[in-house]
Amino acid sequence: MAEDLVRVTSQGLYCQAGDFYIDPWRAVNRALITHGHSDHARPGSAAYLAQRDSKGILRLRLGADAKIETIDYGVQIAIKDAIVSFHPAGHILGSSQIRIEHKGQICVVSGDYKTQRDPSCQPIEAVRCHTFITESTFGLPIYRFPSPEIIAAEVSQWWQANAKDGKVSILYAYSLGKAQHLLMSVDQTIGPIYTHGAVEALNAVYRGCGVPLPNTICVGDTSEDFIDRKGLVVAPPSAQDSLWSHKFGDSSGAFASGWMRVRSARQRRSFDRGFVMSDHADWQGLTETIVATGAERVLVTHGHTPPLVRYLTDLGIDAHALETAFSGDGDHNLEPALNVEIGSGQ
Repeated sequence: MAEDLVRVTSQGLYCQAGDFYIDPWRAVNRALITHGHSDHARPGSAAYLAQRDSKGILRLRLGADAKIETIDYGVQIAIKDAIVSFHPAGHILGSSQIRIEHKGQICVVSGDYKTQRDPSCQPIEAVRCHTFITESTFGLPIYRFPSPEIIAAEVSQWWQANAKDGKVSILYAYSLGKAQHLLMSVDQTIGPIYTHGAVEALNAVYRGCGVPLPNTICVGDTSEDFIDRKGLVVAPPSAQDSLWSHKFGDSSGAFASGWMRVRSARQRRSFDRGFVMSDHADWQGLTETIVATGAERVLVTHGHTPPLVRYLTDLGIDAHALETAFSGDGDHNLEPALNVEIGSGQ
């Protein structure tokens, strides 16, 4: 049966036909990885397979000795009795949906995905299947995100206003994916762009894959660094209120996240501004993507699963919650894997 192509085990999602795991949460013999965020790519497995553009990210996360093989989007390969291919998920650089075919049945494991435009990675591709395993990070109707163009204009206006007032603008965003999306979206003519070391390490990976990021200046951990008061600083959320962030003096801080859609979340984080931008699909993106797959059966994981399951059931789709070890919090920081101390700028 289609639902048996991938099942949950104590080590993670397992495909018996191919004898491999997808984004396992424990070390396994063979791991297929949807993308390089920490809740999907864990160290310790004997061998990894991922989309080609993910290799640099995975090398940072998994270490120099990890055995990492890569594949291009759309290329089909046989792994034992299963036919496997990777397809764009639109989440971050190299992010993939993994299509598995066996005896005429097709299951797609989506990993994380988004449908809104992002110039830093390939857009999502709808993959037809019988069974679709979907995330539900923002699986509530309240989560409907403005277009990225509107948010980019808001960020640029905030930056411009701060520049006129002589305030440094510090934009906090997750180092992998969100930071690069923002760097390619803001008005680069306002002033110079500075980055935290964790962001800059990943910028190098993106540039190595041909992504045309703007020029950035990495800020170190010494007070001697010169920061133009018209500058924009892009840093991970963990740098907020650190010694590193205090070096900028008079500044304004903002956070870019899908969680900023809810006013209480903005208030709790104590930022001057909150910008609603996510690397995950909103409610409309989730539901439209699921319907586009044509899947007869949908398994919903990590996030707001019950509302999405109910909605899909009302559409006549055989939908169920799937319990996994994914946190679903959207808090994708890569700094620990890079062995970066906040404030080191390395």
